Amino acid sequence: MDRQFIVSYQIEDSLYLNITNHCANRCDFCIRRTKSGVGYNLWLSREPSLPEVLDAVKDPRPYKEIVFCGYGEPLSRLEMVREVSAELKKRGARSIRINTNGQANSLYGRNVVPELAGLIDTVSISLNAQDAATYVRLCQPREGEQAYFSMLDFIRKCVGVIPRVILSVVEWPGVDVEACRSIARELGAEFRLRKPTV
Repeated sequence: MDRQFIVSYQIEDSLYLNITNHCANRCDFCIRRTKSGVGYNLWLSREPSLPEVLDAVKDPRPYKEIVFCGYGEPLSRLEMVREVSAELKKRGARSIRINTNGQANSLYGRNVVPELAGLIDTVSISLNAQDAATYVRLCQPREGEQAYFSMLDFIRKCVGVIPRVILSVVEWPGVDVEACRSIARELGAEFRLRKPTV
């Protein structure tokens, strides 16, 4: 097995798909910057093709959930996400989730949420901070504070279109968890607090 080409990895009864290294953020708490990560070396020597991603899943039916989540931002490969999801739905996938930084609309210059409708069951968006200044300090986005506001707009567009929308934050110095929980409630999304990986 190519140690630099792990396209899928399993955690409990979910299968995770690692399709890119690219991300517009450099978050202080990212698994890329920790010693243990998720127990796999997820740095890709190259981006996998559609057949390679599908081959890494084969039969999705045994898994509770298929999750687009690796070392990069999965929606930086929007068409790949769409094509893989459509095929996995045909093969009987029970549920498909995307873990995202929520900056796809800014990246593509259009609202991509309708393109995910009917394919994605859950979108988990990394809120990460209660305000733009804290987000910039912790996540170091290429677009600066605008990335935070773009992410909030993406959340608003997901709610009511994607069946389940979850906002997550990492328990981290400077993060006001209760303020983040309030943001999720105001936007009509679920809230999830994550422990940092060390």
